[in-house]
Amino acid sequence: MSSLSVVIPVGPAETELGELPERLLHIFRYDEKLALQLRHWEIILVCCEASRHLCRHLQDTRGVTVLCAEAGRAKQMNAGAAVASGGFIWFLHLDSDIEALHCQQLSERMMHNSDALHYFPLAFRHDGAGPVLLNQWGANLRSGLLGVPFGDQAFCLSARSFARLGGYSEDASYGEDHLLVWHARQTGLPLCSVGIPLPTSARKYAAHGWLKLTFKYQYLWLKQAWPEWLYLLKLRFLQRN
Repeated sequence: MSSLSVVIPVGPAETELGELPERLLHIFRYDEKLALQLRHWEIILVCCEASRHLCRHLQDTRGVTVLCAEAGRAKQMNAGAAVASGGFIWFLHLDSDIEALHCQQLSERMMHNSDALHYFPLAFRHDGAGPVLLNQWGANLRSGLLGVPFGDQAFCLSARSFARLGGYSEDASYGEDHLLVWHARQTGLPLCSVGIPLPTSARKYAAHGWLKLTFKYQYLWLKQAWPEWLYLLKLRFLQRN
């Protein structure tokens, strides 16, 4: 059996918590199969000063810890991980649509492959604009073929592995999740797909424009990936020689 800490950052731009915290509470409390797989679980909501009011109604809820940290996804996720008591840490975005099957399958993967960075295949909800199915297909091709999943694919890894990777880079201006994956690969931590698509919101494509945002994301991740890939090649060359 494993223990799991779920870390959910609540950024300054959030206007509501949505259904995710309550849905997780219901799954962890009442799903019988999951109860046999997990000996301990907790949910850690990491708000910032601007989003503190959104989390107040859950601060006295059993199984939920509410923290306030400096704004910034990397800083908030690191703050949550620092107080996590579980053997594994699962980083979730507020707009992820989690069902019991996601939790069950992840728990099984954790037990069978504890030394891995687990992620979910991506599935976009129908709340975006433009051909977001192409983005979904591209994200799953990138993560499966190139080994580069992103943070909205719900990373989960052991607390020990997360500490060994040094956590999320708080100095990066963007792509802290992307950098964590590269650090995992550079240290030899395997990537493992949970196998069940995880729906998430595509509303950012409606808000900012599909073409503009797609090109922006492709440019940024390739720009960030290039030096990390070169460093990985260098490490592999040194290991062979």
